[in-house]
Amino acid sequence: MRELKLKARAKINLTLDVTGKREDGYHLIKSIMQTVSLYDGIYMKRIRTDTILIKTNLPWLPADNRNLAYRAAELMKTRFNIAEGVYIEIDKRIPVAAGLAGGSADCAAVIVGMNRLFGLGLSLKELESIAFLLGSDIPYCVQRGTMLAEGVGEILTPVKYPCPLCYVVLAKLPVSVSTAMVYRKLDWQEIENHPDTEGMIQAMGEADIGKMGRLLGNVLETVTIPMYPKIAQLKEEMLRLGAKGALMSGSGPTVFGLFPEEENAKNAAVAIRKKFGLKEVTATKIYHGNGGKGGEERNGRNKIYH
Repeated sequence: MRELKLKARAKINLTLDVTGKREDGYHLIKSIMQTVSLYDGIYMKRIRTDTILIKTNLPWLPADNRNLAYRAAELMKTRFNIAEGVYIEIDKRIPVAAGLAGGSADCAAVIVGMNRLFGLGLSLKELESIAFLLGSDIPYCVQRGTMLAEGVGEILTPVKYPCPLCYVVLAKLPVSVSTAMVYRKLDWQEIENHPDTEGMIQAMGEADIGKMGRLLGNVLETVTIPMYPKIAQLKEEMLRLGAKGALMSGSGPTVFGLFPEEENAKNAAVAIRKKFGLKEVTATKIYHGNGGKGGEERNGRNKIYH
């Protein structure tokens, strides 16, 4: 295979709890992660020169080893003695530094892409192990679907009942939030309200979007919302516009709302964009792919990472 196209999809956290802290400073989490349809387009091509070339539609994004996609290609080339180079083109659609794992999704897609492009024959578990070397949420971005993430994010268990289909409005404030900084400021031992993760899993099994909306929870809001109070205002507006629930995703600053109907979600996105003057507002939907097992499908002759 000389070239391929992939879709690196965003994720939201339906629940995000912090249950402890390791001696090395990393926090232990318990989170239900869910893929949505919003994606970055990734094009990869083998090149004869021993180099990594990255091009993006955002000229300010780094195209060297500050970019996780570059580091993924570099790691795969080194680990498997790949002499050829690779050209990677990234069409960014997922907001950057938004709590939606856009950079991690790109990184995961490149790991998957290098495996296919150079015929390495690695299993999903092997790809996840490599992904963990680059970041704790990247193994999830290799797996995707509806997953319970534990440990520092690398222990993944498919949820018995996947998230029911519903529509998701994503609204990002025009600020960037450092995940590391949010975790540093979090006093996890003082958290009073922990998300009901088991209740959320039950609600998904009942396909009860209303109950799911009431059970959305993210302890990192206790750090990020005081810094950016508009996050709380966005949540309130989502609910006023018909969302069954609204929550900050990851460390923020993106807020998402769950809507049963597509038209309602699209109308809400338009209203929020106008009221708050935001550029990065998107109506999308829950994504499952191929049963949550990597989301592979065939499109013509090439496998596409959907």
